[in-house]
This record gives sequence, C-alpha cells and structure tokens, in this order.
Amino acid sequence: MAGMVPTPDQPSPGVPARSLAYLHAVDVGRVKWIRGKRAAALKSSGIRSVTDLLLHAPRRHIDRSRRLAIGELAVGDEATVIGRVERVSVRRPRPRMSIVEATVSDGHGSIKAVWFNQQYQARRLERGIEVALSGRIDRYRGRLQINSPAVDVLESGPDNLAVGRVVPVYRTIGSIGTGVLRLAVHNALLRSRPILDPLPDGLLERHELVPREEAINSIHFPESLAEVSAARRRLVFDEFFRHEVALAMTRKRNESDSVGIAHRLHPEPDLVERFIDGLPFQLTGAQRRVIDEIGADMAAPVPMHRLLHGEVGSGKTVVAVAALLVGVQSGYQAAIMAPTEVLAEQHYEGVTRLLSEARMAPRFAGPRSLFDPAHDDPDRPRIKVALLTGSRADTNRRERPGRSGLLAGIAAGEVDIVIGTHALIQEGVRFARLGAAVVDEQHRFGVHQRVKLKEKAQGADPDLLIMTATPIPRTLSMTLYGALDVSALDEMPAGRKRVRTWSVSAVGEELERAHQSIRDEVEKGRQAFVVCPLVEDSDRVEAASAIAEFRRLRRVFPDLRLGLLHGQMRSEEKRSVMDGFRSGDLDVLVSTTVIEVGVDVPNATIMVIRDADRFGLSQLHQLRGRVGRGAHPAQCVLLADPTTKDGAARISAMESMSDGYRLAEEDLRIRGHGTVFGARQSGFSDLRIADILADEAELSAARQEAFDLVDGDPRLDAHPDIREEVRVLLGDEVEWLFKS
Repeated sequence: MAGMVPTPDQPSPGVPARSLAYLHAVDVGRVKWIRGKRAAALKSSGIRSVTDLLLHAPRRHIDRSRRLAIGELAVGDEATVIGRVERVSVRRPRPRMSIVEATVSDGHGSIKAVWFNQQYQARRLERGIEVALSGRIDRYRGRLQINSPAVDVLESGPDNLAVGRVVPVYRTIGSIGTGVLRLAVHNALLRSRPILDPLPDGLLERHELVPREEAINSIHFPESLAEVSAARRRLVFDEFFRHEVALAMTRKRNESDSVGIAHRLHPEPDLVERFIDGLPFQLTGAQRRVIDEIGADMAAPVPMHRLLHGEVGSGKTVVAVAALLVGVQSGYQAAIMAPTEVLAEQHYEGVTRLLSEARMAPRFAGPRSLFDPAHDDPDRPRIKVALLTGSRADTNRRERPGRSGLLAGIAAGEVDIVIGTHALIQEGVRFARLGAAVVDEQHRFGVHQRVKLKEKAQGADPDLLIMTATPIPRTLSMTLYGALDVSALDEMPAGRKRVRTWSVSAVGEELERAHQSIRDEVEKGRQAFVVCPLVEDSDRVEAASAIAEFRRLRRVFPDLRLGLLHGQMRSEEKRSVMDGFRSGDLDVLVSTTVIEVGVDVPNATIMVIRDADRFGLSQLHQLRGRVGRGAHPAQCVLLADPTTKDGAARISAMESMSDGYRLAEEDLRIRGHGTVFGARQSGFSDLRIADILADEAELSAARQEAFDLVDGDPRLDAHPDIREEVRVLLGDEVEWLFKS
C-alpha cells in the first residue's frame, strides 16, 4: 500500500468495503479531533461528511523527507525552507507601506523572510512556531533572504505525521490549521478502510489509474511527490467521471423518453434555401456548417437539444432564423425566448429585417412601421412574425390585432414565429403546434422556464436550440453542456473590424482623455455608449452608478444629447430611449449592462466602461461587442484603477486579446470554473480537485468512458455502485442535469 501508514491501519479480514456514498452519510463531527466548533467550521465550508473530509485535498505538499539545511542554500535557488521563527518585526518606512521581517532558523543557519504590505503575516508568525517558507533565495547585505515567500505554519501532532516525510498542507478553515486537519484525515481514513472502488478493473488498466483507496491515502500521506501526482490524477478522473455519467444518463433519457418531430428538410417550397439564397450577403462556412448540423437534428424523430455559441457578431441570428424556418416549412410554429424586453425587441426587428431582405416578409422599415405595402408581393412566402413581451404585442403585418387578438392568432396557428420574453410561458399563451424553440442567453433563465416553454408544445417535444453569445472553451462545453450537442460559430463574417481597446485611470487627465475621445467621435457624426456597473449610488459598493454618471456627463457635455437606460425604468421609457439612440436622436447613451447583449447600433463607435475591473472578462467582451458593428473604426475605453491582481489581469487581457474564445479561457483561469456561470447552476460544486483547463486529458478520457458505459448499460443496472455514487455525491445537481 502506497503511503506511510502504521501497521494497525490495515483493515481486519472480512470487513466489508465502504463506498463513498456510504461514508457520505457519516457526519464529519464523528471524526476524532473534529468536535463542536471545529465541526461547525468544517460544515460551513462544505465539509459535512467523512467523504467530504477524505476528498478535501491538500493545497500543496512539502517534501520534508529530503530536508535541505539553510546553510546549504544558494542564491537563486527555488526552495522550501523549514525552521523555527526566532524574531518577527514590523516597520513602516513611509506612509501606506509596511514591511514584515522574520528570522527563521533550523539549527544549521538562519534566513530572513521579508513581506511588503502584508502586515497580516506578522499576526501568523509567533516566536517559536515551525514554518515552511517557499520562494526564491536572495542575498541582502551579506545574508540570505527570501522575499514575499509563501508561508505555511507546521504544527506537529502526537502521531508525528509531519516528520521526515512529504507533508500535506491544507488551507486553514476557521481556527483549524494544517496539523489538526492532518490528524482528522488520518483518523477518518483509519476508520473508513477498506474503501470500495466501483470502477471496473479494465477501465483502471486502460488509463493506468491507481486504486481509489491508494489514491485517497497518497493524496494525504504520500511517500513521494510522484505518489501525489498519481493520486491526484485518479481523483480528478473520478470527479469528471461522476459528472459525465450523469450527463450521459441525461442524454440517454432524452433520447429514449421523448417523442420528437421529424421535420421535412427540403419540401416545396424550401423556405430555408430560399431564405439563404435571398440574403444580400454570403454566409460564412461556419454558419453553413451549423445550419446543416441543426437541419440533421431536426430531421430526426428525437428532439434536438443543441447549444449554439459563438463570438460576438458571428451571425447567430441568421442561424436561428434558418432553424425556425425548418419548423415553419413543416407546418409548425416556432418561438424565440429572450431574457429582456430590449433583447426580445432587438430579435424581433432583426428577424423581420432578415426575412424582408430575403424577400420572405413585408420589408422592415423601422420599429414603428413594420409594413411597406409597395413591397408586399403575394407571390413570395409571407412569414408572420409576432412580438410578445410584458408590455408589447405586435406583428409584422398591416393588421394590429392587440394583445388578445395576437394570443388568439398564436393559439389558432396563424402566427408562424413568436418572439418574446418570459411572457411566452405565461398561463394565457397557447400554441397550436410549437415545433421549434430558440432560447437566447439561456444562462439567464431558470431550468423551469425552459421546461415550461417546451411544455407549450402540448404534444411531441419541440426541437430546442440554446444560444449564447459567450464563447465557451471546449472543456467547459463538455462539462457545463455535456448533455447537449454543441455547435460553435468560430468564423467571423467578412469585414468585421477589431475594436481598439485601451485603459485609462478614472481620474484626472486620463479621464479627460476619455471624454475627448467621446467628443471626437460625436463630432464625426458617430455615437457613444457609457456603461456603469450600478443603477444608483450605493454606500456599500464603491462603483460608478448610471444615474450619477448621467448627471456628471451632462455637465461635461452640455451641448450633446444624452440618454439614460437601466433595468429599473418602465418598459415604455426604455423603448423610447433605445429608439432615440438607434435613430440618431441621442449622441451618448449612459447605461447599465442592460445593453450587454442584443443591442445593435452600427453608428456607435466608442464605448467607455466605468470601473471596468469590476466586470468579468466575458461580460467585458460582450459589452465591447456593442461597438464596431458598422463600417467605421471603433474603440473601447476601460476606465479602471484596479485594486486587485485579478482586476488588473482582466484589464490587461482585454487590451491584448480580441478573440472571445481566448478571453473565455483566460476568464476561467482567473475566476475558476465554478464562478463563470455560478457553481450551482453549472453543476460544478463536485469538482473539488479537478481543473477543467489543466486536466483536459483526464476530462476527455472520463467522458469517453462514461458515455461508453451508459451506452451499454443505460440505467447502470450492472453498475449499481457507480449509480449510487453519482446520485449521492452529486445530489441536487443530478436533478439540475436531468432537467437542463
């Protein structure tokens, strides 16, 4: 057995193996060393059971088996120094600067450790405690020094688990340090053995994975760093495998339990081909490929569940219209559901414009005049499109039926395509034959809202296309959307220009420079966005608000026409402001992130983002995509004075990168997989050790094995231990995966 474990640790013969599902039911408070306040602290951090404790991996390991004396260190070494703290001092050479200095000795020599503006280190480093310092060895004024090292406090327990070996270092939880956690994990492991390994022997052999008990033992008590690597690889595989099994079962259930619609791909007339041929521009290769993928899905009797993601401006709307027309030409209705009225209206106008350009509907002439009788040719297809939101009901035809008349038309099948917000899933909305549905920016909807839209079909399940303008790295799509087929629009239409992005401070001359850039663009006849993170000023958050910024900019630009837009305005107010900006009646639009997606104003050539370091990279890229949509060069100005390392990294990435996929991966690195869309929504809270970017090879292998397993055993009747582990360890997330 790998790892140094005393002889009494060996389980008695005949003791049944315990599964992680079984140990998940054992309260962590039953473990020796974990009682009372310690148990409460662990539970508040998510460690509630023995399984949670055993899978709580150390954040790093220190090799104390090959101890290098301080006297043997050389300048330039990257080393871990272990010794006792002899002295600690704090000095302040100037205002707003502190220097913590500690002298550490190991009996063979001493070294000075220095931290700048990290005064909290002085509170950790008490005289006499043993510490491990990791960093680069330097020399200053003739003596060894290590600057800003990582520091771990090493408390040795009665079991000598921290002496002469590779030592695990855990993150401190409340007042529970590494020493107590080592002892608690050791006790939990003793009482849990033998641990059941549910994976088939053949799978372990194919991927050269160590047995589960060996992996858990070695991640906590390894004999070498090589054992740590092998143990981590096995535990990472397990995490991905559980997740992918749940996704594979979801997909299998969708295929077997649902009754779909086999749409006709090339009827007469072929609306999709007529639509594509009639457009005044050429589709990209990616658009044609994705339209073919969607068509093949919709022709099958199994309901389509496909995710479409792509770069800002990659042409998702054209693809969505093609999907809707597949349903319409088969005699069904189609729907688009958007999260906001602004985006729903934008889709309504965009779809109507595309259909009119392809001569398949009355020509689009603006948001208030959707019908031009001179171009209403009775010989061409007439696709009736309706808009339904909480405040508006409209169609692209002469008649204006009113809300009740429009609902009656939808129920009678007289409307071909319905575009709306969550109003589409309200009680009074009935479809005659809903055959295709598009959900845009789906992460803004709850699972039940998407399910309710599908239930509007009242028969066979409609084909579902989920769209997002957030480019998704391949590894993330395998985990976040693994139960869906995925299409990527990874090619930009010809002529799309890069938006020049630069950052300045939000004060002084640099702020005035941003103001001058706005004025320069307006004097050329262009328009500007100014985006703020808040609607109103807040005592709790130091960030710019749209209302305060609007008032300030009216003083800066008294001669310009400014508008204000935020989510708390009434629908008619928002519509009036957006119409004014689109028509050119406003020069500058001050807004919150309500304009993040869907807003298309080709004449807008500059965007200024206040407190840009407070936004995530994907959101910044979405905002930037609102400019540069016309024929003129565009720029994005990031007003930011970052106070965090992550904030500065996001600003730097935005200035240097324009590719949405690269930015999405950088966002993952900075923020972590669980916060990109929300850990619970993503189904990622079971990923305790795995990193979906760094561990892509393990993810791919686990996905293949999981889908192969479920393909041959859809209900896992032959693998009950795997089924139970997935059910228990993923918990509510299994339901999330099934419903999504």
